[in-house]
Amino acid sequence: MPTSESGPVETGAASWPAARVPIDRKRQPSGDEARERAMRAAISVIAEKGTAALRMSDIAERAGMSTGHILYHFGKKDRLLLEVLAWSQADLWVRFQQAADEAASPTAKLDLFVRFYLPTHQGDERYALWTQVLAQHHDEAGRRILTELLDGWDERLEAIVREGRDLGHFADVDLPEFTIRAVAMLSGLSEDVMFGRSRWENTSPHAFALSALERELRPAGQG
Repeated sequence: MPTSESGPVETGAASWPAARVPIDRKRQPSGDEARERAMRAAISVIAEKGTAALRMSDIAERAGMSTGHILYHFGKKDRLLLEVLAWSQADLWVRFQQAADEAASPTAKLDLFVRFYLPTHQGDERYALWTQVLAQHHDEAGRRILTELLDGWDERLEAIVREGRDLGHFADVDLPEFTIRAVAMLSGLSEDVMFGRSRWENTSPHAFALSALERELRPAGQG
């Protein structure tokens, strides 16, 4: 359940202004404008209150829209959270790709992948949103959206490892099996960070994960 590293890369929650928009009932936004405004507002409210305390009325107030208008476009809170997750991940993928395009090597790209995947801190809102959305019961359309999001990160990791393998920087590992192991490890570390386990108080989860992945990817004969 990827998130984004602090520093030069900002999370979606930090990118959107928190100012409330006055409700103009004579000119309520429609279509894509309404959906984008609602999702920006949801990201802002989630950053302040978390997903559990999120109410549709809070989103409506922040977006300058009526609660009925929010319900019209999204139907219910669960659907809104799913769409916000997909929207925020699309934003994160753009940021990741921009950073990866500037990376000097596959090893640097692997470092970026780990940074973007792990939560930045205990209570990371993007990871919390992933957790809540995955715990929901989804219809076929919802499961398809989530599967595409999860597969998207698997594909990015495989592309990095494939590039490194082709250049001789990485060992010739079985890509599907390596990806399963790598993502499982990163997900476990992410849960530790979100829970606030003391084992990471003086140790970097990022450094631990990157070291483990690089060790498995080190070509034979290299110390």
